[in-house]
Amino acid sequence: MIILLMFPVLERLPSERRGRRIARLLSEIFVTDIDDCLREMGVGDMSVPKKVKRAAQALGERCGGYRSAANAPEPVAALAAELAETVPGLAENPQAARALARYTLETRTGILTAPAESLLAGRIVLPDPAAGLVLAAQE
Repeated sequence: MIILLMFPVLERLPSERRGRRIARLLSEIFVTDIDDCLREMGVGDMSVPKKVKRAAQALGERCGGYRSAANAPEPVAALAAELAETVPGLAENPQAARALARYTLETRTGILTAPAESLLAGRIVLPDPAAGLVLAAQE
């Protein structure tokens, strides 16, 4: 879920002055946090680097997949299919996959259209996820 929220930010940042550097730092913070969490959970020191490498690869792969789906002719359907492959439990619940896809696309639109100053200052207002759940329940 962290990657799902990071993907539109990482998509937008390179278009801003200083954005590439901030995107790199954000990705580094993600990797460092994964490393710290694994160590706190007691994962052995020998296997942490392999797991961190897989998490970093997942960040790149998922961001690419989510971006491609979001740019597809039918973005809700394409992103729901991508999410069903990457988020546990969504393959068995297509309605939830569509609701999460809609929420993600709404979040992406907000991030892509937010003023640069707000984005760079970390002042982005995310859509209310409960609103998407109400719409999904009405389908």
